[in-house]
Amino acid sequence: MDENLTKAAELLHQLVDAQAAGRPQDVAVRDARDSWTWEQLAAQSRAAADWLRRAGVTAGDRIVVRLPNVRETTALLYAASRLGAALVPISAEMKEFHLRAVIADCEPRVVVVADGAGAWASGLTDRPVHEVGALWSELTPAAGSAGGGQPSDTPAVLIYTSGSTATPKGIICPHAQMLFAARSINEVLGYRADDTVFVRVPLSFDYGLFQVLLCAVSGATLVLADSEADSKLHILVRESGATVLPLVPSLGGPLIRLAQRDPRPTRLRMFTSTGAALEQRIIDGLWKCFPDARVVRMYGISECKRITIMPPDQDRDRPGSSGLPIPGTRVAILDPDGNEVPAGESGEITVTGPHVMAGYWNLPEITARTYRPDPATGGTRLFTGDYGRVDADGYLYFEGRRDDMFKRKGMRVSTIEIEGAAMDIPGVRNAAALKPTADRDLMIFVESDELTPQAVLRELATRLEAVKVPALCKVLDSFPLTSNGKNAKQQLAALLDAEAAAK
Repeated sequence: MDENLTKAAELLHQLVDAQAAGRPQDVAVRDARDSWTWEQLAAQSRAAADWLRRAGVTAGDRIVVRLPNVRETTALLYAASRLGAALVPISAEMKEFHLRAVIADCEPRVVVVADGAGAWASGLTDRPVHEVGALWSELTPAAGSAGGGQPSDTPAVLIYTSGSTATPKGIICPHAQMLFAARSINEVLGYRADDTVFVRVPLSFDYGLFQVLLCAVSGATLVLADSEADSKLHILVRESGATVLPLVPSLGGPLIRLAQRDPRPTRLRMFTSTGAALEQRIIDGLWKCFPDARVVRMYGISECKRITIMPPDQDRDRPGSSGLPIPGTRVAILDPDGNEVPAGESGEITVTGPHVMAGYWNLPEITARTYRPDPATGGTRLFTGDYGRVDADGYLYFEGRRDDMFKRKGMRVSTIEIEGAAMDIPGVRNAAALKPTADRDLMIFVESDELTPQAVLRELATRLEAVKVPALCKVLDSFPLTSNGKNAKQQLAALLDAEAAAK
């Protein structure tokens, strides 16, 4: 296929149309039920656009989609693009409290939910709610037009992400920024048309959603899986013929244990990782169990998608680094006065480039603080709120998020550093450090079947300066996780509050 067809795309749906023209019978997407070729995916997206148009969706509208990892989400993404509407992908695990807030904030024209969830969701909003199975039964696959006509700065997606506010914030992701990010990321990662990308991370998470675009840019096959895949992840990866596996840290350890019990080879050639730092012990385990696969470290936030990637052929170089800025972008480390610091010095990570998104939906003050004019280029500079340093060769070393940093006895401390030390202790499967509060000192939770709190603290004292060793430790059999596979620290803090209230 002529790659210029996808390079010429200015709107998301033009990617799938280009692949449908160039490789119509190749498999585009598979889920647990069936698969669609590129030709079928394009036709399904046109039919879905036709249905949405009849439901009153027009340019500028929002479409909330609360679904597990299924093919229909990909079709709805491209259908929204055809109409000039924005898809709002929501975790299938999002509960009533946050879902009400998201729907009220983005005011969708329609809401699409999993089969069986229609009555429940209808009780949360006066917006029309449709179960996906019923919606799809009304499609006419041959209907619909190619779509197009809207400018590339039109919002294509709203990604709702948690952060410093009590409710999720909607990040406005226009077509132009999303397409630039997908192409720039793939320039480094090198997804190919003969790749099969196995996606367990949810499509409501931008890391998962961008796998859809990376496959559309490259022509790779997308394989979607949900949480029921976790207990047999290694088997499914092998049976699917997966060559690329995007990981979050909570999947790394279980995958290694499964692979150790079942060492038969796979076709995997690359792991990618983001969402949180992948501990070196997990990286070492992946290298050992999958010797033919690269383990690619990356760093990014939803506000610009991806910031740095360690080139795949350098995956064993510069331990602790998340790599170089993606092509066409720039990273600068600033001090508190806004001045760029020399190589090797720490400060706030800022980013400029065509991938910087368009701000937060209905939050102009937070947008103004986070997205500021770049005096050097006249463009927009994203202030990430994260801290790190860049070495003399331009490689970034992430040190922690603003919410992870605190001072203890006059020294700046990062929960990331403490968690990394805990993960180095044999027998620890997961770790989460909680910053000190007015009611309690520095706290560490670890997931383990064999360690006592005292043993964990003793081991930490051999790895950290005294000021960084937590005062308290709790050992759990398993951790609560967010829908994106990250440690649910708010739930851990609530557990402590409940125990304190019960005393």
